[in-house]
Amino acid sequence: MIRALYTASTGMAGQQMAIDTLAHNLANVNTTGFKQQRVEFQDLLYQNIKKPVANQTTNQPTGIQVGMGVMPAAINTLYTDGSLQDTGNPLDVAISGPGFFKVEVPGYDEPLYTRDGSFKIDAAGQLVTSQGYRVVGVDALEEGAYDPAIDTSGKLTYKIAGSEDIQEAGQIEVASFMNPAGLEKLGNNLLLASANSGDPVDWDPENDHSIILTPNYLEMSSVSVVEEMVKLISAQRAYEFNSKVITSADEMLRTATNLRS
Repeated sequence: MIRALYTASTGMAGQQMAIDTLAHNLANVNTTGFKQQRVEFQDLLYQNIKKPVANQTTNQPTGIQVGMGVMPAAINTLYTDGSLQDTGNPLDVAISGPGFFKVEVPGYDEPLYTRDGSFKIDAAGQLVTSQGYRVVGVDALEEGAYDPAIDTSGKLTYKIAGSEDIQEAGQIEVASFMNPAGLEKLGNNLLLASANSGDPVDWDPENDHSIILTPNYLEMSSVSVVEEMVKLISAQRAYEFNSKVITSADEMLRTATNLRS
């Protein structure tokens, strides 16, 4: 009976983490470039009450192994492309495929990475993120620059007052990873390379067509509200069933306690 109480409690704890993850997904349904997360579970150790036996005299192909419950094994990030939304902003750029934009963030020796392509021009003429972090690969625009735009290869172009010639300010650097799920999440749509993600591989727009940049668009969250709501109902029901197991085990313990000789 005590085993049932513990086993059901692990089920409740596991489903609580599943609901926490679903809540995080739904909260970021409108976050640019956000990727859906999924909890993965594994069963706990088994108590071997009776082992299977197979020898010259006895053949018992099955034994008695009682499971001890469940535990969350990982929260996996699913890097599937989100839908593209037309913004009409020439500094917005959506990224499709396995790529990430590089940005410079104070306090970090190496670039950080993001899927959020909602870029701006700051007072110094630098191409920056919404938090003001400089995008790697492009230089500051000259004084008097106007009509800045980003093309499909990531080049930032602009015009100078008094001239119709198109000027180039560099090319946005994009990188991919062998295991993007291994990137460390820092918040603010920023990711940090780690030993699990592998080293960044710089994108060559002329030879690598697995990554596509789409100007004037933004990549939206990959979260499906309908799918998440179905998962939420399933997790809620599983949590409820585990709580009923605890109630039933408690009632059985009460009955055993009230036995009279």
